[in-house]
Amino acid sequence: MMKIKKNLKYVLNIFFIVVIGWLTVRLLFRGEEFSDIVADLHLAKKSWLAVGAVCVFCYVAGESVIIKYMLRLFEVKTPFRRCLKYSFIGFFFSCITPSASGGQPAQMYYMKKDGIKIGFSTLIMLIITIAFKAVQVLLAVAFLLFNFGFIKIHVGRLWWLLLIGFILNIAYIAGLVFIFYKPLWARKMGIKLINLLTRIRILKEKNNEKYINKIKRICDNYMIGSEYIKSNVHTVINIFLITLVQRLFLLAVTWIVYKSYGLSGTGFWNIIALQTMIGVAVEMLPLPGAAGVTEGCFTYMFMSIFTAELVKPAMLLSRGLSFYLLLIMSALVTFVAHFIVMRNDKKNGLEGSQEVKKEVEKE
Repeated sequence: MMKIKKNLKYVLNIFFIVVIGWLTVRLLFRGEEFSDIVADLHLAKKSWLAVGAVCVFCYVAGESVIIKYMLRLFEVKTPFRRCLKYSFIGFFFSCITPSASGGQPAQMYYMKKDGIKIGFSTLIMLIITIAFKAVQVLLAVAFLLFNFGFIKIHVGRLWWLLLIGFILNIAYIAGLVFIFYKPLWARKMGIKLINLLTRIRILKEKNNEKYINKIKRICDNYMIGSEYIKSNVHTVINIFLITLVQRLFLLAVTWIVYKSYGLSGTGFWNIIALQTMIGVAVEMLPLPGAAGVTEGCFTYMFMSIFTAELVKPAMLLSRGLSFYLLLIMSALVTFVAHFIVMRNDKKNGLEGSQEVKKEVEKE
């Protein structure tokens, strides 16, 4: 029954993304002929768009490089194609869950099915999360410091959304740092918060112990992660650098779309700066794929750069490459991976699969 509910939730999230995407396009292109939209899309050079698709693949592969790198440090031999599979699966579930919360548990599940210890996968996902969030915020801060005038002009009335994004991201990173350096304090505060929420009936009494145990496990995992980072500073720095390059591949998609229309006048780093601001503003919002909000931010911030005539088709191409293409590719890989797991479970019995799910849920 729980499995049916979870699958239904994923289906509803995908449906939500499709519907919001469709409504956004209808709203943005209201009063325009479909043939005109298609004509504007065809103005973009296909060779540049192919480069954009390659960048999206490199973005996914960037995380695979980190997974492969860390597994090698743990002396776990895993082919790169499997690491690529884990990355695609992670991106698929991140795309269809609010605040990208479903990706890492799914990755850990499939890693475990391939014989990788939960302890290893937990640590890898933890380091990847910290690096990804830290790189995003540091990039945004750097752009604000060195390119504030340009950003201020183009962000305009959306400063409030950017501010909320910064607050959410910094609060998230601050929480990670606090758990890292004061795990016992974090555990005590977490338990007190769960008990308070139970007393005021926000959480059900029967779930109190489950949430407390989850808080304890999270703090224990972060304690292990803290020790690893302190003992392997060089490794963590390498992961941060790989993450920076990985992030730039995805951010560059908008610049590639810009060049596909033969436009000039706005530099590479200026476009990267604006795309970074959009990422900070929307990625922590509790919406699957930040659907609707991302498209609106893009159209507003890039209006003067792409011109009023091309900004909407540019948004479709940029979002199509960086999100919907990634979603489709990830969905196909996830479907094939899940089919193989189900086939193996039928051969070996379902017991092992259920044990893996319980183990992953504990983490």
